[in-house]
Amino acid sequence: MGFKCGIVGLPNVGKSTLFNALTETAAAESANYPFCTIEPNVGEVPVPDPRLEKLAGIAGSAQVIPARLAFVDIAGLVRGASSGEGLGNQFLAHIREVDAIIHVLRCFADDNITHVEGRVDPLADAAIVETELMLADLESLERRVATTRKRAATKDKEAAAQLAVMEPALAVLQEGKPARCADIADDLKPRFDQLALLTSKPVLYVCNVSEEDAATGNEFTAQVEAKAAEEGAVAVIVSAAIEAEVATLPLTERGEYLDSMGLSETGLARVIRAGYSLLDLITYFTAGPKEARAWTIPRQSRAPQAAGVIHTDFEKGFIRAETISYADYVACNGEAGAKEAGKMRLEGKEYIVQDGDVMHFRFAN
Repeated sequence: MGFKCGIVGLPNVGKSTLFNALTETAAAESANYPFCTIEPNVGEVPVPDPRLEKLAGIAGSAQVIPARLAFVDIAGLVRGASSGEGLGNQFLAHIREVDAIIHVLRCFADDNITHVEGRVDPLADAAIVETELMLADLESLERRVATTRKRAATKDKEAAAQLAVMEPALAVLQEGKPARCADIADDLKPRFDQLALLTSKPVLYVCNVSEEDAATGNEFTAQVEAKAAEEGAVAVIVSAAIEAEVATLPLTERGEYLDSMGLSETGLARVIRAGYSLLDLITYFTAGPKEARAWTIPRQSRAPQAAGVIHTDFEKGFIRAETISYADYVACNGEAGAKEAGKMRLEGKEYIVQDGDVMHFRFAN
């Protein structure tokens, strides 16, 4: 099961530099001109989780395989993108394919780097991008609602069910709000997600700052953090320049460099964790002599669905899950100790997997 976060923003805000640092590659060209990213670049990054190394040490695992998130670098949007300006609708389509949006905002002043709007104002930048996404959603949904209403008038039950999520979304868009503000009942959310609206996706704001502001932020980041708090969203402060430098250093030198910049960890680690949290994902583990591995699943997943991310046969033939909590696995020094202490549980098809569960699945071929 793959999860993708799309990196969006106006041109020259640091998206491609951030992407390069995230993936530690030069896959996305960074240059001081708009639209240097002509095709979306995709890179996978490991999700930091110190629990995995602990489990691997206890189990004597030969390999350690972390959970991963995919990041998609999408070319800079500009005012009028929804009506074809710049590189237009092809990039809106790329955004439609991701699960969450990482919105990079320029929170630094630098006369050597051109701003497409001729000024530094992260809130105005955020408004431009969100407006373009809302306009694209509005145009798409208005057409779909008109067609669906005609079908519903003929007593088409599927059309009526679609209108139950389309009309609330259309109403908030017409009010100038993103589709994620629509009041959708929990049982209708899967159908709502199928609409694939750009503004229905959760958003993480990344404030790209200069090196001297990486540890403390600045007046621009304070504005973005206030906006995020008002929306119930999250903002993370990152210096793409620092992250790009860190990505070139040997692992043994990174800690010292970060210390010299007043940082305890990379901003990228915070971005990755925030993206993982934004999508409301949890981790369960498998651990043994061959490998210790982290598996990503949506919160509230049941045991068969969790087994299915390993292999579809595990879900189809699911019998039970031998389950040990992370805390018990560590306290009992592994699976054998947990069994002896009565801490291994046999869970059935209705069990909701908890973050940190260490699991072994039994299934019928």
